Amino acid sequence: MKSDKLDRRAKYTRMVLKESLINLLEKKDISKITIKEICDDADINRATFYSHYNDQYDLLRKIEDELLNNVSDYIEALYKADNSRDDVSLVEEIFEYIKQNGKLCRLLLNERGDLNFQKKVMMLVYDRIVNELTDNNNITKEDAECIYSFFITGCVGLVQKWLNDGMKKSARYMAEMVMKLTLGITSSYKTLQPKKRV
Repeated sequence: MKSDKLDRRAKYTRMVLKESLINLLEKKDISKITIKEICDDADINRATFYSHYNDQYDLLRKIEDELLNNVSDYIEALYKADNSRDDVSLVEEIFEYIKQNGKLCRLLLNERGDLNFQKKVMMLVYDRIVNELTDNNNITKEDAECIYSFFITGCVGLVQKWLNDGMKKSARYMAEMVMKLTLGITSSYKTLQPKKRV
């Protein structure tokens, strides 16, 4: 019973510290945020902060890791899905998750965001997509990497635009757009072979 109470308290503490950092990141860069500011905003003392995190960068890294793990779980479900669920519905769930965490996603994916985090986002499905392209479409690994780079940069840009526009379009609409664009890229590549230069 005592353990449950401690777990609840620890979860609450981590939640308010996370929310405080997100609120502060809206106003300034991580390098300008102090532990004192985070603790004041969360109404938590510094000793409690340090019992959970080393510094503001550690807190941010844990927030990023949690987001990446959750998105990765959605992607895993997409690949393990049975035939009863269509791909658009599964991608829609990813957009719903992004929408629920819109403020955080917008901060992490903007120009002031951590480039390493953005790179990790882009690498989430790298192996799967490159292998799929090379195995099923007679595409070289080098070409598959180019297609992947084009596709994933476009997807991240699309998510950024959606977040910056206030997520006015539905998650379903965005999922359908991503699927149409993805299928369009791969089918276009197969039909349009580049002309050889003399």
